[in-house]
Amino acid sequence: MMDRARKLLSEAYGYSAFRGQQHDVIEAALAGRDCLVLMPTGGGKSLCYQLPSLLRGGTGIVISPLIALMRDQVTALTQIGIRAAYLNSSLGWHAQEQVLDDVAAGTLDLVYVAPERLLQPRTLERLVGLPISLIAIDEAHCVSQWGHDFRQDYLGLDVLRRHFPGVPRMALTATADARTRDEIAKRLDLADPIRFVGGFDRPNIRYSVAVKTDARAQLLEFLASHRDEAGIVYCLSRRSVDAIASWLCDQGFDALPYHAGLSAGARSANQDRFLREDGVVVVATIAFGMGIDKPDVRYVAHLDLPKSIESYYQETGRAGRDGEPSEAWMVYGLQDVVRMGRMIDQSDGDDRFKRNERDKLDALLGWCEVTQCRRNSLLKYFGEESAADCGNCDVCLSPPVTWDATVAAQKLLSCVVRSGQRFGPGHVIDVLLGKASEKVAKHGHDTLSTFGIGGELTDAQWRSVIRQLLVRGYLRADVERYGALVLTHASRPLLRGDVTLRLREDPTAPARSRKRRGAQPVAEEDMGLWNALRACRKELADAQGVPPYVIFHDATLAEMIAVRPRTTSEMLGVSGIGKTKLEKYGDEFLRVIRAADDDAEAAAWAIESDEPSTS
Repeated sequence: MMDRARKLLSEAYGYSAFRGQQHDVIEAALAGRDCLVLMPTGGGKSLCYQLPSLLRGGTGIVISPLIALMRDQVTALTQIGIRAAYLNSSLGWHAQEQVLDDVAAGTLDLVYVAPERLLQPRTLERLVGLPISLIAIDEAHCVSQWGHDFRQDYLGLDVLRRHFPGVPRMALTATADARTRDEIAKRLDLADPIRFVGGFDRPNIRYSVAVKTDARAQLLEFLASHRDEAGIVYCLSRRSVDAIASWLCDQGFDALPYHAGLSAGARSANQDRFLREDGVVVVATIAFGMGIDKPDVRYVAHLDLPKSIESYYQETGRAGRDGEPSEAWMVYGLQDVVRMGRMIDQSDGDDRFKRNERDKLDALLGWCEVTQCRRNSLLKYFGEESAADCGNCDVCLSPPVTWDATVAAQKLLSCVVRSGQRFGPGHVIDVLLGKASEKVAKHGHDTLSTFGIGGELTDAQWRSVIRQLLVRGYLRADVERYGALVLTHASRPLLRGDVTLRLREDPTAPARSRKRRGAQPVAEEDMGLWNALRACRKELADAQGVPPYVIFHDATLAEMIAVRPRTTSEMLGVSGIGKTKLEKYGDEFLRVIRAADDDAEAAAWAIESDEPSTS
């Protein structure tokens, strides 16, 4: 059976070999075993369930909460000759019934369905008893009530074992720690699943975190090396999204907003432009991104903190799905720490939920302040150890300076206590710096022993101290007192001098290299052919109303330039080109390559003929 899988991989998908654990996952599914698959975004999860679905006979069911992903996957599968459809709320009743009729008739290889649609009695009634080859549950972390992206409808998917006995099920995700993986297996009632943990590392992504000073100026500096590239900028609020998108347009970027406050038509139009056009920047809340299969997103930028490391990893994973160098960049500051804590405290969850959310936020904040390899710290959070530093994160490229902040911290904590633990960071800093503000005078804090004792640090430096003390648990912001700083149990040993404290020294400018590895996909002399191939791809894509990467990925175009195929058999040897795509597009791209080569030969001949005679 695996020989047939390798043949299908080559002929339909155009790949010569499996990646990572794909071979073992597919082999287990073909043997009828339940599987729990964790692979990083861009690691090839889709093939793990698509190939077994095609080879086991019958129709494969893929459960996904993401309408955009369903549409993209079906479009891509249709391009390579696989019969696929989706079943979700974007279809009218008659169209949905037609899809179910096609499954019953055996004319579909794969059907993508939303969990809430699958669990409707009418849908289950139509599907039960039909030859179903495999059931894949994508984004399986959504079943975890303690995870970062819980979906209520996923809790009902445990019935699938009873309704489809003997049909192998495969739960897949890119983001799940050990606790969440156990919860997935239990809640989905997987039968003794084989677990495949493919790792979390995305070595092509450079991770950078900077202290927020002037967010717009910092973003503009970051984007200077990303002009005309596709990217996503995340903001916390809808108002921020609209403001940043408008401002980026004024700065010459093709920027579009995306958030739940826009009409469905506007969101859809903006998403389609992002998928089909080059160099579009989407400024979004976290409402955008899940299920976006665009391979050439070169960066993901966060102007505000996400709520957890899981959320951050999921969001940054939308960059560099093609394996090319990409960046995950974030700025955050003291206000972000206070605001996120307040949002948790004011949420509707019970104490257990709030404690879990607080733990996740604390882990993210701690990661922001690390002084050792940022990638290794991220991997360690997910239970994955790495022996060597990565050399491709801000900490490795520009190691942070630390300083002995014990005395400064003691001064600050003392000032918080003497002012009654009733005031926020700004007021405490005013007292430390000896500023005779109206508020300081009103409360008589200019008579405190801590008034003016902090002149050795600037306002910005004191804010850094407060931020890091909050992160490390020496302070907390009391939501009941409008964010007033209060001491914790950990504060006492530090105040008494029983422990010493070293803190990061904030850089004066974002520590990042302006030079990006591999930013240009091909050599300078090949840029003419590169642009011609991309123009050909764009024309074909526009004619069909699909994103350009559905025709061929950038990596496939780059390999065409490296290989310079002159015949269809040579073109078939390029990664990403199977028989179906060769038949559809081979001649068009061969024509472009031949024309470029002929022009180059003609130019070379002209140069030679113009050379002066040496006789």
